[in-house]
This record gives sequence, structure tokens and C-alpha cells, in this order.
Amino acid sequence: MTLAFAVADETKSGREKLATLLRIQNPHFHLCVIPGLLNDTYKIQGQWHAELENRSIPYLQDDKEYSECEVYRYTNGVGFSTNVTESCHAWVYDRSTFDRTVVTDLNLVCGDKMLRTYANMILMGGLLVGSLVLGSLSDVIGRKKVLLIGVAGHFGSSLGVTFVTSYEAFVILRFSTTFFGIGMFLSAFVIGMELVGPSKRKYAGIVIEIFWCIGLFIQNGVAYGLRDWRYLQAALSAPTVLFLSYWWLLPESPRWLINKGKLKEAEIVIKKAAKGNGVELSKKALRLDELEVEGEGERIWHMFTTPVLLIRSLVIFFNWLVASMVYYGLSLNVGGLSGNIYLNFFISAVAELASYIFCLLLLDVTGRKPLQCISMLVGGVACIATMAPVITDAPEWITMVLSMVGKFGASAAFAVIYVFSAELFPTVMRNSGMGLSSFSARIGGVVAPYIADLGDMVDGHFGVALPLIIFGGASVLAGLLALLLPETLDRKLPDTVEDAKNFAKQKKASAYVLDNMAEEKDSSNGKYNQAFTPDGSY
Repeated sequence: MTLAFAVADETKSGREKLATLLRIQNPHFHLCVIPGLLNDTYKIQGQWHAELENRSIPYLQDDKEYSECEVYRYTNGVGFSTNVTESCHAWVYDRSTFDRTVVTDLNLVCGDKMLRTYANMILMGGLLVGSLVLGSLSDVIGRKKVLLIGVAGHFGSSLGVTFVTSYEAFVILRFSTTFFGIGMFLSAFVIGMELVGPSKRKYAGIVIEIFWCIGLFIQNGVAYGLRDWRYLQAALSAPTVLFLSYWWLLPESPRWLINKGKLKEAEIVIKKAAKGNGVELSKKALRLDELEVEGEGERIWHMFTTPVLLIRSLVIFFNWLVASMVYYGLSLNVGGLSGNIYLNFFISAVAELASYIFCLLLLDVTGRKPLQCISMLVGGVACIATMAPVITDAPEWITMVLSMVGKFGASAAFAVIYVFSAELFPTVMRNSGMGLSSFSARIGGVVAPYIADLGDMVDGHFGVALPLIIFGGASVLAGLLALLLPETLDRKLPDTVEDAKNFAKQKKASAYVLDNMAEEKDSSNGKYNQAFTPDGSY
């Protein structure tokens, strides 16, 4: 029986079949509770249930589905009205995929549907504010302290979400979770970049993204096994407490310690690193008190004081914004793709993992600048190409493939710009610069849903294509602008604003060059680790 025929069939049997058929084809996951029916369920319980639902819930001819938010008025002793509807205040949910979600627990549907959008905006707001506040704080009190603050705050907030019973508490704790989470991630990333030499920076910058991707696979597997959102939230939050052990396991960034004049602490970290690498540094190489540290008092706004640094910073920020906009736009759209949501998420994570391996293999071959440009162009062209199957009603797998190619490009661009930015910002403001970059990324994340909604304001195929044109065009533009940035491959990190200003002109030595000292090899074994020479590039 076709849908058109079923709609026209007004017999009792036809109406029962119609209700069952619509349940199969209805793309939504909730319906109003049938008035007067105790213990109503989303799943059809029999012909009597299908007939009762067909008489109590309006059928929308234009949408070819039952109304999700209205029922026919019901009067005891009289029954259902045939032409008077009213808003419902209770719903039944499809639990074939999830047992319980935040949406089903808090009834974030119909009139409260926009609360879901607000919750996501508040989530991105936590990332945005955390990037600014904790990113800057890390340059003041240290990377390690902010990392531990982030761990403690993220653990408490994310575990607390498990027990919320109100929308207000949910969004407050979600804001707190991402606020501390981004501070934790940025600090960990910067410590990793500052602890290694030029030849190892690609591993520090990209491998952390690979672990991020491993987390996606773990999340998908745990979510597949735990279909109740509270159990899932608790299971994913609890292990965070283990990272408190980093207070004893993780050293502070020696680069930050030296810039803050904490030379004794820096010496301890350097000695431990040298011992771990099997290197014995001479006494001359450890005379940190003789170093002349420059850049004291410089802040992130000093990067905007000259045209070259201003343009460079704006290009970096724009690349972060667009990479985030495309990345999160495609990531959050996984649930909107056809097929099983867990399989789609898995495929999306595979595409992301492939992009990081791609970056790991090519980052030191092509350099940062070409790879950033190529990644952005791939993501942009894939977004624009997605218009074709959308407009022509091509098979859904084509849309899926193009979406995954776009995810590949956006993920690669995100990974490269993380490394690229950390290498371009000077030490005295590196975490602040990364925080401001992350702030720009969150603007992209907040703006993305509004760009996607532009399609609702324009009729026809152009309305469908408009968001894709904007996403793809912005990505292509960002990729081309990346060509204005100086290459950082095998270059030592800048320590001051002056270093950053002259970065593209020459390989300026650090204010505390110790490579000559380090060349005084130990006579006992002659071991010398070039990657660890404290010349401003470790």
C-alpha cells in the first residue's frame, strides 16, 4: 500500500494501516500522549492502539506525518473532537535507539525545542570563555597549574551533569564542563609543544589529536553499550579523576619557567628530561642564571601593534574560525545522516583519524603552510560539492561520502592550525595566543547553526545550497589566506614579539642561546641530543 493510497483510505482497516505505516516513515522520535490513555507508548501495541492514535492525533497532509505537538481535544463522555486541536503537554518517545536522553527526560520538544539550540550555544560559550580566561591564566601562573585546575573543574562539572533534574542546572554545568575542558586541553597541548625540539613538534602537535580521536572511538563504543544518558555521562566522566596524578607525573614547561625567571625549577626539569633521554649536560650548559631573558611584560595585544603581526594574527584567527565552523558543523550533523547513528559516528571518527595520520606523515614533508592550505581547500570543495546530490536528489551515499571528505579536510586543517599557531606565537604569550585562537574557533562553532538555518529563509534549491556555499567558500578563502603566513618547519620557536616580527626574515637566535654550551659534550660517553639543546627550541 502506497502512502498516497493509504491517506485516501478512510476505512477502519485503512486507518490502522496508515498509523502503522506512518510510524515506520516518520523521521521524528516523539508523539503526543493519547489523551485519557494511561501508560501510552511510542511503539504500536496493536490495532486498537493504531486506531486510537489515528483518531486522537491530527494527520498533517502536507508533511505526510502525524503532528508531534498537537492532539484533538478530548472530552470525557464525548470523545475526540474532529476539528478542534490543542497543544499537548506530555509525549511518548521512540526508545529503539536510546533508552533515555536529556531531551526525553526534560521534554525538550515542541515549544521547548529551541532550548536544545540554546544548550548547544551555552556549551560553545563555555569553550569560548574558557579559551580566553584559562588560556591567559596559563601564561601567568603556569601551564601545569591551569591543566590541573581544568582537570578538577572538568571532573566535578561533568560528573555533576549526571544528577541534574532541571534545564537550568544542566546548561550551567555544561558551560562549566567545557570552560574547564578547553583550559585543560590547551594547557596540555602547549606543554607538549614546549617540551620537545623542532623535529618532534609534529608528534607533540598531531599525536594529541590522534588521542582525541581514540576518545571518539571509546565514546562511541561506550554509548553503544549504555543507552541511558545518565549512565553514559557517569562512565565517561569518572576516569577524568585519574589525571589529577599529573601533579606528580607532569613537569612544568621549562620554557615558561625560564621566561618567568624560575631558573632553579627549570634546571630540575631540564636535568630530568636529559636523564630520560640518556643525555648528560655539562655544568656550563646548566648555568641558567647567566641567561638574559627578554620579552618580560609583553602581552597578547602586542601582537597587534605592527601591520605584519596584525595580519598574521587575523589570518590565524580566521583559519581557526572556519576550521571550527566546518568541523563542528559536519560532526554535529552525523545524526542527520541516513543510516545507523553509531555506524555514522564511527565512519566520521575513521575519517578524522585518517586526516591526523595524513598530517603526521606530511607535516614535515610539505611544511605547515602548504598542508594547511590544501586541507582547507579539500574541506571547502567537498562542502560546495555536497550541493549537487542535495539539489538533484542523488543517492544518499554520495552525500555521506562528500560529508566524510569534508570532515577529513576540516579535521586535518584543525590539526595543522593547532601546530602552526603554537609555533607562530612567542613563548611569553603562547597560551594566550592559543586561547584567543580557540576563542575565534568557538565563534565559528556558534555561528555555524545560524548559517545552516539560512536555508529556511530562502526558497528553492538555492536555499538548500546557500549554507553550503558559505561554508565551502569560507574554507577556500581561509586556505588561500594561510599562504600569507611564514613557514615554521624546522624553525625554533619565537620567544618574544621581536622574534615573531622577524620570524619570516631570518633565523634569529633566542635571547638565551645555549647551543654552544651544549656542544661541550660529556667526555665520558659523548652523548648529545640535538633535539634537547635548550636554545629556545626544546
